[in-house]
This record gives sequence, C-alpha cells and structure tokens, in this order.
Amino acid sequence: MTHNVTHQAWLDKARKVLDIEMAALQAQRDSLDGSFVQAVQTILSLKGRLVVVGMGKSGIIAKKIAATFASTGTPAFFVHAAEAQHGDLGMITGQDAVLALSHSGETTEVCGLLPEICRRGAHVIVMTGNRSSTLARHADTVLHIDVQQEACPLNLAPTASTTATLALGDALAVVVLKERGFREEDFARVHPAGSLGRKLLRVKDIMHQGESLPMVDCAASLRQAIMTISTHRLGITGIAQTGQLIGCISDGDLRRILESGHMDLDAPVDTLMHSNPMCIDGERLASEALRLMEENMVLVLFVRDQDERVNGIIHMHDILQGGIK
Repeated sequence: MTHNVTHQAWLDKARKVLDIEMAALQAQRDSLDGSFVQAVQTILSLKGRLVVVGMGKSGIIAKKIAATFASTGTPAFFVHAAEAQHGDLGMITGQDAVLALSHSGETTEVCGLLPEICRRGAHVIVMTGNRSSTLARHADTVLHIDVQQEACPLNLAPTASTTATLALGDALAVVVLKERGFREEDFARVHPAGSLGRKLLRVKDIMHQGESLPMVDCAASLRQAIMTISTHRLGITGIAQTGQLIGCISDGDLRRILESGHMDLDAPVDTLMHSNPMCIDGERLASEALRLMEENMVLVLFVRDQDERVNGIIHMHDILQGGIK
C-alpha cells in the first residue's frame, strides 16, 4: 500500500512539472510580438550566418537551436561563450547575426562578447527573461522569454525557461524554413546519411546512368545482349529503337532460352525480348521504386525523364544498400 501511495505521489509531481512547462509554453505563445517578426526578417536577409551563443544550460539549448537552423536551410553554428573569449570570436563577421541566449541577461561570458560583436557590425538578437538586462540593452532585437515560474521546486534550476527558449527557437526556425520554401529534397541534401534523408532520396539520385546504363539496339544479336548484361552486372539490358526503350532481356530470360534448347546467339534481340519493361520517373522517391519492385516481383526498373526518355536504371540492391525502406 505504501509503495502505491509513493508511486502516485511521483506521478502527481511529474504532472505538476508538465503543467508548469505547458503554462510556460502558452505564455510564450501569447507574448509573441513584432520582435519575433523582426528576428525572422533579420535571419531571412542574412548575407552571412546565424551564430548562436550561450553558456551552461542556455548553451545546450543554443547548440540545439543552431543545429535546427543548419539542418533546415539557414547556415548556422553554435559558439560557446567562454571559448569565444579565447579566440572563437574570430568566427563572427559583420555579415552575421548573433542569437545570444541568457535567461538572466547578465551571464558574464555572454555579455562580455557584446562590445566586440557590436563593433564588427553583426546584428544581435537575444533571448532573455529580463528586458532590462545588460544583454537586452545591447541587443538590436529582444525576444522575451515570458516565464514566471520554473518547474524546479526551488525556482532555481532552468526547466520551464529552457523549454520555452527551445520552443521559441523551433518557432523561429520553422517560420524561416517555410518562408524560404525549404522542401523535402532540400532536407535530403543536408541529411545524406540520416534515415530521414534516405527516405527522401529520389530515384535519380541513386540510379545507374551514362555508360553504366545497359542498353543495346533492337538490331543487336543475342550474343551482344549477353555481353552487355555480363559487363554491367545488373542482370538485364534494355532494347532500344531510334533511342526509345521498346523492351528488355534479363538473366531469367537467358536461362529460359537455354533450357528450351533453341539458343541462337545470332538471333536479333527484338525477337526474344519482353516488350514494355517496367519504368519509373526519376523524380519519384526511391522508397516508391522499392514498393513498385516488390509489388511486381522485379529487381530492376528503367528510369525515364520528363520527356519519356530512358536515362537510367535502378536495381533493388541499390535501394537496400542505401538503407531505404
């Protein structure tokens, strides 16, 4: 019975923490004003980069905000305020904007950077809970973190304030990315090794093309087709007539011809080919190509461009090796 009472008390305390943090987020939402608009305009008009600066818990949040901007189309990086005092300040130029985080607005290491940052001409945006602070007075744009109570029972450990700051950073990044027209393919370009990026890879990004595309003319012999299949190691060759794909011959077709006992190596391939091989548009997602292969029990698809010309081929192994599902 005692355990049940204790466990219930823990749950009640946890819910109280979440209530306080949700209230902080609601207050932050309601306090959005023209300063937020000004910050968005500044970031959108940047010729340089967004440099996010912080210390301690705010530094951790700053690092996440910088990473979010960098991964969504805005060149950005994090600078540790203490390291900036010892040389990293050289990373900041007059074409950059500095987003400085300090809930008190009086963090010594952050405030100590302001004179040199201002001298260089960088635009200064601050996120702080104190509009009258040193940091706020030196800023071009002040984003107020409207948090009256931390979730910490001592009202000391940054909890609700860091949650609100992170959420405000997310709001800035998302508004900016939408205004830039940041698309799925843009996301994939900056996440080439990530699972999200792999899901957004297009067929054209991983297809075989140029000299790697197995193709013979319709007047070619079976012998030539076999050589092409063997050379390209994709288990198939396309058959073309006046530059247009009209058929294909695969490893499986060769086995069936061999088993029939009527293999004529000089026979023209257009008498042996499969007509209308399966194709896919190069702009389609690689994951869509995989589903199409699985549904039709094939290992390869020829790739067409917008003019219906075949300019590539994609194999199931290419997709699976890329970690695409």
